[in-house]
Amino acid sequence: MNDGLKCGLFLVAGMALGALSVVALSKGKLDFRPVASDLISRGLDVKDALAGKLEAMKEDLEDIAAAARQKSDKRKTEAAGEKA
Repeated sequence: MNDGLKCGLFLVAGMALGALSVVALSKGKLDFRPVASDLISRGLDVKDALAGKLEAMKEDLEDIAAAARQKSDKRKTEAAGEKA
């Protein structure tokens, strides 16, 4: 993620947090617990989904690397057979 996008996301998050604070203060309620717990639970769901996707990508890359090693070894044995 580039720095410009990261700064933009922090700006948007700060604006959202500021707007939420203004609304809460104007209503006289400061009970952020339900909102915070919902936000954190959704964040954990996103983290779990990303972890699953990353694990699948890791397995795919390991399969590709193993296939590349096999092809490399095959070329090496064929080249050694031609020299002998």
